[in-house]
Formats: sequence, structure tokens, C-alpha cells
Amino acid sequence: MRKSVLFVLATLGAATPALAGQSATVDRTGYTAIAAGDLSTAEQRILAERKIFPQRPELMLNLASVYRRTGRESEARALYAAVLDRPSVAMDLPSGTVMSSHDLASRALARQGQQLATR
Repeated sequence: MRKSVLFVLATLGAATPALAGQSATVDRTGYTAIAAGDLSTAEQRILAERKIFPQRPELMLNLASVYRRTGRESEARALYAAVLDRPSVAMDLPSGTVMSSHDLASRALARQGQQLATR
């Protein structure tokens, strides 16, 4: 089953905000807040939504993005690993291509590894 999800790719190619089947006025995935750079609000919204849907990959990927952007690399890695521990979900990208949640998490982990290795 394909999940209708919009991903915005960061300049380094890591997946960041996801918007999944939600009304334009309600941001339950943190997408709007992340896109606006309001990471504190995004984190609060995602954490609240994860209390209801703890295993939704778009929530885990978005929260990992917030953690990565706020310097919490180990927490981000743990969420990317959690995505990989769950069944893969197909996600639509803005380009019209489809990528699995596993591919997105794996790419983000690889980018983190590269960043850590160059420090």
C-alpha cells in the first residue's frame, strides 16, 4: 500500500518534512512548522501526534529531522533506525517518484555517518 506523503529534500538530500493526508489548516506531521523553520513547534506537534500514532514513519522521519537540525544526532539516528525496524512504506516524492521509508531513513543515516566522519 502506498502512503501519500510529500517530502521536501534538504540540500544534502536527506528527507525532512512530510505531509500525509492532512488538511491544510491542521499540521499534524510538523511539516508546516519545519518548512517555516519553527522547529520547537514542529517538535511539540509531532510528539503529540506520536502519542496517538507512535509508529507512523512520516512522524518518525520528521522528528528525526528536527532532532538532526537541533544537534541531537543520536536521537535522530535512533528514530531512523526505528523506521528501518518497521515495515517499509512507499511514499510519493514531489518529483512524482516513489521511495520507501526504508530508503529515506537509510539515506539520512548515511548522510549523518558522512558528516560525523568529516568532523
